[in-house]
Amino acid sequence: MSALRPPTPGDPTGQEPEGKGLKGGALGLLSSVVVGVASTAPAYSLAASLGFIVVGGTLAAGVKAPGIVLLAFVPMYLIAVAYQELNKAEPDCGTTFTWATRAFGPITGWMGGWGIIVADVIVMANLAQIAGQYSYTFVGSFGLPGVADLANNDVAVTIAGLVWIALMTWICYRGIEVSARVQYVLLGFEVVILILFAVFALVKVYTGNAEPYSLIPQWSWFNPFTLDFGQTIAPALLTAIFIYWGWDTAVSVNEETKDPGKTPGRAAVISTLLLLATYALVTVATVAFAGVGDKGIGLANPANSSDVFSAIGPTLFGSGPVGTILMALLGFSILTSASASTQTTILPTARTALSMAVYKAIPERFARIHPRFLTPTWSTIGMGLVSALFYLIFTAISVSLLNALIGSIGLMIAFYYGLTGFACVWFYRKTLFRSARTVIFRGLFPLAGGLMLLAVFCYGVYNFAQPDWLTDDAGKNVTIFGIGAEAVVGVGGLLLGVILLVIWRIVRPDFFRGRTLPRRSDDLVLTAQGTEAVFGLPDSRTPATVIAPDLSNLPPGQQALNAETGEPVAEPAELPPADTELPRDPRD
Repeated sequence: MSALRPPTPGDPTGQEPEGKGLKGGALGLLSSVVVGVASTAPAYSLAASLGFIVVGGTLAAGVKAPGIVLLAFVPMYLIAVAYQELNKAEPDCGTTFTWATRAFGPITGWMGGWGIIVADVIVMANLAQIAGQYSYTFVGSFGLPGVADLANNDVAVTIAGLVWIALMTWICYRGIEVSARVQYVLLGFEVVILILFAVFALVKVYTGNAEPYSLIPQWSWFNPFTLDFGQTIAPALLTAIFIYWGWDTAVSVNEETKDPGKTPGRAAVISTLLLLATYALVTVATVAFAGVGDKGIGLANPANSSDVFSAIGPTLFGSGPVGTILMALLGFSILTSASASTQTTILPTARTALSMAVYKAIPERFARIHPRFLTPTWSTIGMGLVSALFYLIFTAISVSLLNALIGSIGLMIAFYYGLTGFACVWFYRKTLFRSARTVIFRGLFPLAGGLMLLAVFCYGVYNFAQPDWLTDDAGKNVTIFGIGAEAVVGVGGLLLGVILLVIWRIVRPDFFRGRTLPRRSDDLVLTAQGTEAVFGLPDSRTPATVIAPDLSNLPPGQQALNAETGEPVAEPAELPPADTELPRDPRD
């Protein structure tokens, strides 16, 4: 149940805030989709992950890699549906933080918000490393071998990576519209080059001008169920899920979109579908041209795992002037991919922190908004500074540790995406069986997605903790205190959140006592005179406020309405009206 619309932060009543101050209506559906797709960094994600998907676990996935990519799409789509449904109820930029708090309470919600923040901070180190390396690789491709060699210099790469973090933080600080325009350019170039790469490879394969080890694509490549689950599918899924992660950025900017109750959710679903189409095409083309051998440009060759495109490119494009230009463009697409994702990783983290600060779940200074740019100030700059610090720490310890970040990020993704699925089911539990649509889209789909990701999380923790799960270039195990580094970073990141939660609960308990963001479900709402009864937070600019069934928080002179029937509710009740007896809401 929810309380009334609260005043601004710092009000002694402890009620919810009136608004966050973000620039509403700045983004449309296309802009939201662009932000969502760009956040996944398609070119970089495929370049860095496809080799690991092919190798799988103990047994290789081989030509079934497209099937693994297809299978990883399933939980992503199911959770995107959960995001869409929850966003209809509360288009709040805190997303998982807000929704999990509403559904399960402040502790669970706080950990959901922390999962978003720590995952984004961790991935920033990896993205900065890639952007730094490819900065030198791209510039060096214009006949400057000395510059290209700097891609192997840790100090030079670190400096370039820090510059990218600073640049993208500044762009995010300047405004959501500036960020969106930058993404149009970066994503557009990236997608064009990926499609060009795929078409070039497939034309060579089908015309017989490919390599002796090239393969003709088969429909059977999309069937992963002939593989062993424990030894191949599960390990490969942990990597494949990573390539889809990021579409939720489209929802985190919901308070800055037109029609915040509908546009962000639609953008999230559309983003996952576009990613599936792109990944399926490029994966099939890459497997077909390069094959899955462990020699040469084969995708199972360990030497190619960190960047399959750079390994394949010279053979695919040739060594002539045209091939050199195409290789430079391919390298630039990975650079733009990593840099674009660096920018769009800052966006959701800053807005999650903003929402948490508004509801007093973290220090309120993170709720400050720039008066001109209407962007989070402390949250945006803080994200950039923390990311830079984290990047410096990991590179100072060992660059090999950056490889551990991918797996640990997979654990974070599974944690907060899965939590969102469960939150959707529980939030709508009282109206779940109102129609076949609500049963499927607010019940079965989110629950299935949450359970799949819970299984992935448990499997990942167990395997990542094995000392020999990850090795460096010298064949040595990458561990922390004798435990696999991926598990330590992933679980340790969540445990750090528990410590911070306890500290903040002692210092500022209002949020944890449910005073600033109370639990509620899809029940009664208070409507202003002459307005339609809809659900949503006041800061999302919707007029309704949820009223307790016993009418204990009904203001004097106001009338509570049943959100489904529009009829006045005159008498207090211990429970809300029987939702199963209500007619189907035409808005659904």
